[in-house]
Amino acid sequence: MCGIVGYLGDKDVDSVILVGLEKLEYRGYDSAGISAIHRGKLITRKKMGKLRDLYSLMDGKPIKGNLGIGHTRWATHGKPSDNNAHPHTDCKDEIAVAHNGIIENFQELRKELIEKGHKFSSETDSEVIPHLIEEYYEGSLLEAVLKAIKRLKGSFALAIISSKEPDKLIGVRKDSPLILGIGDGEMLLASDIPALLSHTKRIVTLENGEIAVLTKNSWEIYDFDGNKIEKKPKVVEWDAGMIEKGGYPHFMLKEIHEQPKVIEANLSKYLRANEFLLLKDTNLRRLLLNKGHIIIQAAGTSLHAGMVGKYLLERLAKVRTETDYSSEFRYREPVMDSDTLVIAISQSGETADTLAGLRLAKQAGLDVLSIVNVVDSSIARESDYVIYINAGPEIGVASTKAYTAQLLILILLSLELASLKGYLPEDEEENIINELRFLPSRMRQVLKDERMIIDIAENYFTSNNFMFLGRGINYPTALEGALKLKEISYIHATGYAAGEMKHGPIALVDKDLPVVIVNPRTSVYEKTLSNMMEVKARGGRLISLITEGDKEMLEFSDKVITIPQVHEILTPILSVIPLQLLAYHIAVLRGCDVDKPRNLAKSVTVE
Repeated sequence: MCGIVGYLGDKDVDSVILVGLEKLEYRGYDSAGISAIHRGKLITRKKMGKLRDLYSLMDGKPIKGNLGIGHTRWATHGKPSDNNAHPHTDCKDEIAVAHNGIIENFQELRKELIEKGHKFSSETDSEVIPHLIEEYYEGSLLEAVLKAIKRLKGSFALAIISSKEPDKLIGVRKDSPLILGIGDGEMLLASDIPALLSHTKRIVTLENGEIAVLTKNSWEIYDFDGNKIEKKPKVVEWDAGMIEKGGYPHFMLKEIHEQPKVIEANLSKYLRANEFLLLKDTNLRRLLLNKGHIIIQAAGTSLHAGMVGKYLLERLAKVRTETDYSSEFRYREPVMDSDTLVIAISQSGETADTLAGLRLAKQAGLDVLSIVNVVDSSIARESDYVIYINAGPEIGVASTKAYTAQLLILILLSLELASLKGYLPEDEEENIINELRFLPSRMRQVLKDERMIIDIAENYFTSNNFMFLGRGINYPTALEGALKLKEISYIHATGYAAGEMKHGPIALVDKDLPVVIVNPRTSVYEKTLSNMMEVKARGGRLISLITEGDKEMLEFSDKVITIPQVHEILTPILSVIPLQLLAYHIAVLRGCDVDKPRNLAKSVTVE
């Protein structure tokens, strides 16, 4: 979950690394640090807190040099502190290592190294790595790294430099992402593409068990046994402007407003005239037509998208579908057979539990379809089939545009499969396709009503508890609305299926509890209206998300949010946008750091 940057070239390393860390701060912001080699000496600066705290330190103590590594931390072993910040160094301050991951056998290694005379200054698992490299160093940094990593158990992406070999930058990958940037007279390492874009679009993604040895004008890849591997760079389609705020105060708000454009781009790609193009791969089409059981496994927001997908696949394509948290799926011994297809959903394509669930399915001999955003990510590469959501870089830690893009892909997948199976009447298919074409403009209409959301936020931002209720295809919308609010505002928010409220959660309802009821016009509208009346009878403060023109819900609500009338299967896309905005504006009013909420990181790459 931490962010790593490495640079070797002609530019001042401090500025390159700091800017790179800015682009990766969404991966962790408990502390940050830089190590660089200048005039033959290794110099390290690190500081607890946000990246701005490291900037302040660097103002008084700059680092020169053209070779360096940087790290922004999401703490696992050891609380946030200056000493626990990365990079970590060896006893002689000659080797520096930045690490993303977890070393499971660090206690055993630490004890062994202390007995050999090594001195440790942190509580982290990561500090054993530079000491191990120091122990094995006999004139070749690569050889020492090869020996050291064979002692490590766990997951790791490493950036390594040494004053003994000041012309080399080494990167290592095992179960945590690491990407090379191939520049002109400069080379880079990073945990994610945004840190590279201002320097190069030519990248090489390291696979598990690979080591990169970079010099200013060359790069070589080896396996963990030291055998050379031939790889070719790929060109990234993203550009540097996509990772700027573009005049918005926060990335999250920018990304909320980008959603119509993302949906438009995907419709252009996957829908032509009245023809679905998502399943143009005939092998994938054949596979889906012959599977009677689908398991969707994902985490967080992606799981909520998967839950909507369950409704769609069962209702439209008549495929038995279940959803599971990836962290549960991988341990519960799920019943799977040759009739089962596993779908993995992940924005980053690096989510540790989702990747492990994918590998579990592969070990069982099953096919895996992934729905991801980041091209050439681990989940994409290890899946049998992949569908990209084309949302572009998502920097805000709380996912927004990736969620609605995932929803659209699941809608299109379910519609196309239903059409191929003959379950979708021609007139209904034509009607839905027409509605899909108007979807971006209706999303823009919702966004134009942002003032309505701000007014509600101003009335409720001091509340410390919220309840979100939804039913049917919008039960996951309620869960996602609650998740967004708790992620960025730190308000305790819970989401429930509206019909389950009377089985316990209704005990929470009183005059001080805001209850958000997601009830656009759908097949369960009347049932949800009844649940609303139960809340009203107990004095709950009702915020209702309704379809324009709904007078029944309006009459009994304290506040209302309206969305345009759309086909039922499209309501989750429109309904979630006001809830994203509500969470955003409440968080801003509470003075929270919207893009970097406490304790969170964008990409969860450790278990």
